[in-house]
This record gives sequence, structure tokens and C-alpha cells, in this order.
Amino acid sequence: MERTSTISIETKRLSSGNQQIKFFVEDESQPQYGYLLVSEPKPVGEIIDEIRERLERRMAAQQAIDPFFPVAPAPDDKNFYLFSA
Repeated sequence: MERTSTISIETKRLSSGNQQIKFFVEDESQPQYGYLLVSEPKPVGEIIDEIRERLERRMAAQQAIDPFFPVAPAPDDKNFYLFSA
């Protein structure tokens, strides 16, 4: 069963020239929000696809944690931050 979620975004141009994207994930189980930093302008569809991909990678990494065989955590992604709302 696939979970349904809606992603909405707000963009802001930073003085560095980068684009900060604040996103909101409206999920039936747990709403979340976060920030994505991109260095070049992208269409909205590509931004949402990138957010979905990063969310899926983060969820897969969390599910792959085995308490009996701890593995070194994946390196932090300094351009993607996620918070629970």
C-alpha cells in the first residue's frame, strides 16, 4: 500500500545566489516540513521530484537500521533538512 502525501513549496532567493525551498509534506500519518537548498533554478516539478526522492532515501535508510549490527550513519546532506510538524 502506497502512502499518499501532498508536497507544497515556497521559494526564496538567497544573497548567495542559491535558492532556498521550504517544503511542507501533508501526510495522513505525520506532517513534516523542511528545507532544500539548490544552486540553480529548477522547474517546480523537478523540485518536488527531488524532495520525494530524498524523502524516500531517508525513509529507506531509517528502515535499514539493524539494532544488532550497527552501521555507520550515512553522511549528512547539508542541503536537505527535514522536521516533524
